[in-house]
Amino acid sequence: MFIPSSLFFRYCLCWGLVLSLVLASYNGSTFSRSLASSPTPVVLTEIRGVWLTNVASGVLFSPWGINRALDQLSKLNFNTVYPVVWNRGHTFYPSTVAKPITGQGQDPLLRVMRLGRDVLAEIVEQGHRQGLRIIPWFEYGFMAPANSQLAQRHPNWISKRSNYKKAGIASAKSLSDRYQVWLNPLHPKVQQLILNLIVEVVTKYDVDGIQLDDHFGMPVELGYDPFTVRLYQQEHQGQSPPNSPLDPEWMRWRADKISDFMGRIFKTVKSVKADCLVSLSPNPQPFAYKSYLQDWRTWVQQGWVEELVVQVYRKDLSGFQAQLIQSAVQEARQRIPVSIGITTGTGQRPVAMKQIQQQVQKVRDRGFDGVSFFYWETLWSYLTPESPRQRRLGFRELFPYPATKV
Repeated sequence: MFIPSSLFFRYCLCWGLVLSLVLASYNGSTFSRSLASSPTPVVLTEIRGVWLTNVASGVLFSPWGINRALDQLSKLNFNTVYPVVWNRGHTFYPSTVAKPITGQGQDPLLRVMRLGRDVLAEIVEQGHRQGLRIIPWFEYGFMAPANSQLAQRHPNWISKRSNYKKAGIASAKSLSDRYQVWLNPLHPKVQQLILNLIVEVVTKYDVDGIQLDDHFGMPVELGYDPFTVRLYQQEHQGQSPPNSPLDPEWMRWRADKISDFMGRIFKTVKSVKADCLVSLSPNPQPFAYKSYLQDWRTWVQQGWVEELVVQVYRKDLSGFQAQLIQSAVQEARQRIPVSIGITTGTGQRPVAMKQIQQQVQKVRDRGFDGVSFFYWETLWSYLTPESPRQRRLGFRELFPYPATKV
């Protein structure tokens, strides 16, 4: 089979991850039932989610990988899966919306590895069979690699810093797909692309909802591209945006434009499928607004978010707990289900099971609606401090009984 040279490294990496998944699944594939008498309180209603991504993970790239993942999650009493559908300027399902924009109907590596099959359709069908909620996750939001076809084909869609002429994407860094650019969330063509992708997923698949995350905004230093400058001038009697990206009025103006688009997304989703949940997984509000102009507190107040999963990726327990009592989080809990995103580690930064269990317990102690874990590959595998079997036993202790979704 011919593999394009630009994909060779990722192809090898994926097969390595797929192999590790096989080994992890084989070792201790049966679960202990003796932990049913765990002192952990019985929780009848609780969100228990996990994100499935393609980054440093091979789970999406083989049919048995997906089957085994969903089967294990169901057996360990998880009930919600957030599979990636938009990442690095590509969709992870066959898309008629993306193809004319990016030149690719879906992620090239996924197409090669899965022979063009519809992975999202498999996840939805098998996930529902296992009693799991399936909420597709638009992981990258407005972010894309600088060398992606999306960015290269549509340079006018990219937002820029005030010194963009000196630090544009035509630098040496742009040769690496690690260097990211941001689509302008105020640009009507960018908005239409994102909206069309969301509508495509909602109409084409029997999904339980859609999820946006912390990338649904833009870095505060951006907004100095010609389109945004002209738009600002039209609404400010010809005045140009302030030189400082931290100017309060300039921040509020850009954040409000992003909020307007969020409202449009919510209304469109509901017009297409009224019972489709609109979920959001942001950073804590102060950081989300000050760094990415994402005013999710207002979104919740306006009724545009129906499930909130706040990312609290902290190592120290005191810092973790401090994020749980923020005012925006407490306000949201009065309106909608709020759960907490907990990191289970990465290949470079593994997280011990003890830390995960402690954080879950703190979330439960404060009466939140559940937890979600980032990410699948580090729930139980050889990337983790404990063995896969020990990790699964640890999650069995956390979730000894099934729980209905909130």
